[in-house]
Amino acid sequence: MKRKGLGFYLRIYGKILAQDLKSKMSYRADFIISTLGMIFTNLAGFVSFWIMFQNFPSIRGYSYHEILFLYGFSLVSITPAQCMFDNNWNLRRYVYSGDFIKYCFRPINLFFYYESEIFDAKGLGQLLFGICIMIYSYVKLGLAVSAVSIILLIIYLCTASLIMIALQTAGAATCFWTHNSFYVLDLAFKLKDYARYPVTIFSPVFRFLFTFLFPIAFIAYYPSLVVLRPAEVTILSWLSPVAGIFFFFVAYRIWMYGATKYNGTGS
Repeated sequence: MKRKGLGFYLRIYGKILAQDLKSKMSYRADFIISTLGMIFTNLAGFVSFWIMFQNFPSIRGYSYHEILFLYGFSLVSITPAQCMFDNNWNLRRYVYSGDFIKYCFRPINLFFYYESEIFDAKGLGQLLFGICIMIYSYVKLGLAVSAVSIILLIIYLCTASLIMIALQTAGAATCFWTHNSFYVLDLAFKLKDYARYPVTIFSPVFRFLFTFLFPIAFIAYYPSLVVLRPAEVTILSWLSPVAGIFFFFVAYRIWMYGATKYNGTGS
């Protein structure tokens, strides 16, 4: 069988996305309410930062606008996981019922076929909110704007998004081996709440865990330093794109291993 390239999958995904958005837009009220709900949820996070910094001028040397930048960065970087990989939440249901077997007989990549089935459009509200927060804090911090800084920011945001995708994908894949997979996936999802803070505020043990085992520090902290504090960039910051690709590849292999061993009997 001829191996299908990236162009093929991009065309297929574009068609699937167009059809999915058309079906969602047929219920416009639901789409608008869901999007506004996502925006207001993140607005609550913004307000909590504002309230906290009324009493504390800084956190471990990080100012209000620097923490706000990390918050915006984390929102943007986790959006692809929420929009494009939302079907991970349904995986355990398909596996336990035996319905997952229907995905195993298409002549395309199994992971792509399953994940492309759903696009959670309400996450776009979060993306817009995160971008606005980043721009606002970027201006307030007086950071230099150049073609290089913008390109670096885009690259590091894209690769940082792979970390959340990896955590969610690996968490969802545990359903191939355990009945309690929801709690693993839920834990992986909730870890994102710690990504909005500098990893330096945690104890050495948690710094290690959040860097090498549950790498949420690569969702915002390490990659954002390249733009936020270029004079303090560490080797881990420069390696953020490599970390994103590495952890995504590991999670992908775990997911694919479980899927290819699936026998379709259900539970």
